[in-house]
Amino acid sequence: MRTTYCGLVSEALLGQTVTLMGWAHRRRDHGGVIFVDLRDREGMVQVVCDPDRPDMFRTAEGVRNEFCLKVVGKVRPRPAGTENANLTSGKVEVLCHELEVLNPSVTPPFQLDDDNLSETVRLTHRVLDLRRPAMQKNLMLRYRVAIEVRKFLDEQGFVDVETPMLTKSTPEGARDYLVPSRVHDGTFFALPQSPQLFKQLLMVAGFDRYYQITKCFRDEDLRADRQPEFTQIDIETSFLGEDEIRAITEAMIRTVFRKALGLELPVYPVITYAEAMARYGSDKPDLRVKLEFTELTSVMKDVDFKVFSGPANAPGGRVVALRVPGGGEMSRGEIDAYTEFVKIYGAKGLAWIKVNDAGKGRDGLQSPIVKNLHDSAIEQVIARTGARNGDLVFFGADKAKVVNDAIGALRVKIGHSEFGRSHGLFEDRWAPLWVVDFPMFEYDEEGTRWTAVHHPFTSPKDGHENLMDTDPGACLAKAYDMVLNGWEIGGGSVRIHRAEVQRKVFDALKISPEDAKVKFGFLLDALQYGAPPHGGLAFGLDRIATLMAGADSIRDVIAFPKTQRAQCLLTGAPSHVDEGQLRELHIRLRNPQPA
Repeated sequence: MRTTYCGLVSEALLGQTVTLMGWAHRRRDHGGVIFVDLRDREGMVQVVCDPDRPDMFRTAEGVRNEFCLKVVGKVRPRPAGTENANLTSGKVEVLCHELEVLNPSVTPPFQLDDDNLSETVRLTHRVLDLRRPAMQKNLMLRYRVAIEVRKFLDEQGFVDVETPMLTKSTPEGARDYLVPSRVHDGTFFALPQSPQLFKQLLMVAGFDRYYQITKCFRDEDLRADRQPEFTQIDIETSFLGEDEIRAITEAMIRTVFRKALGLELPVYPVITYAEAMARYGSDKPDLRVKLEFTELTSVMKDVDFKVFSGPANAPGGRVVALRVPGGGEMSRGEIDAYTEFVKIYGAKGLAWIKVNDAGKGRDGLQSPIVKNLHDSAIEQVIARTGARNGDLVFFGADKAKVVNDAIGALRVKIGHSEFGRSHGLFEDRWAPLWVVDFPMFEYDEEGTRWTAVHHPFTSPKDGHENLMDTDPGACLAKAYDMVLNGWEIGGGSVRIHRAEVQRKVFDALKISPEDAKVKFGFLLDALQYGAPPHGGLAFGLDRIATLMAGADSIRDVIAFPKTQRAQCLLTGAPSHVDEGQLRELHIRLRNPQPA
């Protein structure tokens, strides 16, 4: 029906007659000549409707925004001075010969070029929102990313294998979405949080190199980089070690950025989890921010200031400083705002010192806490932080997790702020890195038992196997995360393939042989049949596309996302179902639905 896309009309088609299909993005009547910007997924072209063709012109007079149109016309140069350098079609226009309204449109609830739309409006009218050029660009970029991933993995000998969407509920760190069985009364399927167990089974089955771009489901608290259903690039290999797995997946991401964005990523630093937490308070540090923690726990053990000495002497406590070069310019109001900000992360407050004259010791400092610190502590604060005149030093003192979360978030907030950018504390670049050597275990929130940091099938580092019996907290894992601009875009590990090592992990996690059989029996049985050494990595396609598109949220690169309350405003899901459906599923609601 058409000869080309609107956005692909260029000087190469000068003098040719083209047939275009698309939507009226904008209609302008210039005193007897009507201009229609015709839009499709590839972009826009200007269509000129002259009154010389009365039937066509009458049709053009009735066109309104978002009418679906067919245009037949001749490509000609735009008049000098009217070119649009932002469009592929910017030097040409189409002189309309025939115009047909394929379908009119009611008045849209918003203008597609309105940049101040609320997310509620956008998600309620998502079909129209997806017509906006920015969203079309985002989803086309996402498509190119997926295509390049497939091409790369195919060239590397990976095989695309689908795994089940209806599976067994297994503990993987988040709540499962459960699906009741109509056939088997009182039983449930679970939607997969990841294909973790099945991809391991595929390695035992001998497929050697597997991948899948698939949906995963987690019923967890949502934020900008989370969705209840998300898309994962899942990769698993046999007979490769962690360095080799990192090398091949790093090459994949480099290739995707090169082919989809024309961008060469810089060198990937490799840092340990312990180093990341010590320097940045985060296992996904944004290296574009030029601020780092200074460890002061040992310095503050004997100061009179209990806010510092308490955590410094408590098991699991931590005291750190964050030096902000030039931060002495900050007003008390700005400092107070940052104090309120860190409270979001559990901090009770935010101590600070302004350095007016570092050479004068305590007399050169401005702060309500200086009087509570002895001279030696003050000297070490200045020396360790490297604070200079005009700097501001923030402090965090609490349980290590609270300090890491609060001051780590403060580090990023200051770096990304207008102050941080104007003072050279932020470098606008792509900043990838690998974080390796994660701990195998961590205490649960109650501090009563060990839990797996990743999952219970992650292999310990060589030589750390016996630590699972004697000191689980010191046991490190063959686990690794790829981080980009402060976002974890992928994570994985080498898996356990030997039964005796798997038993040690279950013992550390207090999972009895009986429980293990019930929860993971099908995998444990399979591992007995000559399971090969294997490992892998899973990337978040949504997160990668979000970063590449420069979007604020993964909802901007997902066609039909959920809100932060896990609702679809377009369809009204989740919704009530009728009593008949519930009876078929053998379900009775404890609180009946409203009539």
